[in-house]
Amino acid sequence: MPQASPVKKSAVVFGATGLVGKELLKLLLSDNSYKKVTAVTRKKMLINHEKLIQVEIKDYNELANFSDKLHADAYFCCIGTTIKKAGSQEAFRKVDHDIPVIIGQLAEDLSVPSLVIISSIGANASSSNFYLRTKGEMEASVRKVYSGSLKFVRPSLLMGKREEFRFGEKTAIVFMIIFGWLFFGPMKRYKGIDAVKVASAMIKLADERSGKLVYESDELENLVI
Repeated sequence: MPQASPVKKSAVVFGATGLVGKELLKLLLSDNSYKKVTAVTRKKMLINHEKLIQVEIKDYNELANFSDKLHADAYFCCIGTTIKKAGSQEAFRKVDHDIPVIIGQLAEDLSVPSLVIISSIGANASSSNFYLRTKGEMEASVRKVYSGSLKFVRPSLLMGKREEFRFGEKTAIVFMIIFGWLFFGPMKRYKGIDAVKVASAMIKLADERSGKLVYESDELENLVI
């Protein structure tokens, strides 16, 4: 008796133009287990692929209005900015806290089975550091609105080529290229990680149904070895 073909999946990528989001989109489009990939972006990307559907949205507060186009087996949230780029702490929080929560609520409303979100190493709702506190509060807020299979990935310094220039990040990447070999044992989680490895790990985690919620940077590395 012939075996039934595996059911192919669909995915939605939020933040598909960022460093990890771009790598994630490429991997999903080349993954034969996914039949459809929807990219939610603020402006249309110059990419054509038979599996790709693009949804342009200017205001994430209106995300629910696009719900008919966003049914999927897995959501991947790669949304993130910097305080400098956002212009203020308030504007930064609207992106790095509020948008993932909106995405989590939609995933709950549409019964999306799996949600994988990029957070940050050191995320802690009790941190005195505004950036890390915001990431920690985001994680806590998403947990309140989404009851499916939820995974937070906490990468260290992301290695890869961004469209925008970040001087501090570039300096840190050069340091990591030279001295990264010194990061081992308990320090391994602070070693820089390639964006494509984070993306690959996120795809694996979308199929993971264990109760584990948070994956640190060194654990992401181990997933794709």
